[in-house]
Amino acid sequence: MGEGKKGSGGGEKSGGAPPIQEKKGGKADEGGPAPEDAHKCCGCRFPLLIALLQLLLGVAITAVAFLMVTISPSLLARETPHWAGIILCVVSLLGFLLYCITYVPDERTSMQFIAKLLYFILCTVGLVLSVLVMAFSGHHYAQTNGFSCLEVGDDCVCTLDPHDPIARTFTYAGVSDCGEVTGTLKLYFLLQIALNLTQALVCALGAFVMWKHRYQVFFVGLQMGSPSFQHWQKV
Repeated sequence: MGEGKKGSGGGEKSGGAPPIQEKKGGKADEGGPAPEDAHKCCGCRFPLLIALLQLLLGVAITAVAFLMVTISPSLLARETPHWAGIILCVVSLLGFLLYCITYVPDERTSMQFIAKLLYFILCTVGLVLSVLVMAFSGHHYAQTNGFSCLEVGDDCVCTLDPHDPIARTFTYAGVSDCGEVTGTLKLYFLLQIALNLTQALVCALGAFVMWKHRYQVFFVGLQMGSPSFQHWQKV
């Protein structure tokens, strides 16, 4: 009887359930996609680098615009695009805000959604403004190349055709040396074209990356049995 009891006990021991092993898993085991290991470089994390470039270019565009105003205060607003630089600085500040609230492709809070939507819209607006500034600066640069200027008192009066009595004239008030119009101002127009071209590319890149993260990267999964058995695949 002792042996039977011993055998019965042994049978119970050998026929028991195997020990439960703890699973080591990330967020995918908890019912969601595993976070991407794409933020190792803090300086390369989106949108920090793009926002930093936007800030630097916005400040540069604004500074060049105010330097153009110092040549002649009679320059029009479209000729001194400080407004474009200021708006792009605001866009960069929103990009820094996105970085501070932990940017993720799949937004989980209303604040992330609103910030991302505003950043996408402002990047698109910044792209349009940069193209407008390039158009205005290119037009005035072409005009300046054909100017024939004459100093009249404290002003500089320029015309495209000095032999045409009804040709349009351009008066730059407070410019005693017409060389500043045909030389320095023309250089500033060329610099504005280069800066705004770079800014347009940066804004287009920011809008594209935002759109790509939101609408081209998503997760599909197969759920089997319980939420702990889910397999996610990035497509």
